[in-house]
Amino acid sequence: MGHVRVKIRIANPSRRQEADAVDDALVDNGATFTTIPRAIAEQLGLEVLGQQMTRTATGDVRIDRSFAYQEIAGHDAVLPIWISDTHPGVLVGVFTLEGMALAVDPKSGRVVDSELLLL
Repeated sequence: MGHVRVKIRIANPSRRQEADAVDDALVDNGATFTTIPRAIAEQLGLEVLGQQMTRTATGDVRIDRSFAYQEIAGHDAVLPIWISDTHPGVLVGVFTLEGMALAVDPKSGRVVDSELLLL
């Protein structure tokens, strides 16, 4: 399976009508949360709520964290988001997909509906 890219709309939860659309966000099943460049976070006025240590391909880094309204394939939710000073693109992590009842179909290489479970 090759790279899976999706259109994602991201907004400050209090100003959802001002969402920023990213047409080619990379879905990364190895990533935890959606990660956006700092420039997008500043444009949207996202509040930094703290920092968290995370592992990247280049080593461990401390990254800012926030929350944002996120919409993919007709599904939406307010979910955690990481703000990166080093990665130039938008990564969609597995927590984001699961929080929106989405999954990657390995056969088609597309994002498809999944189910939420309360067990």
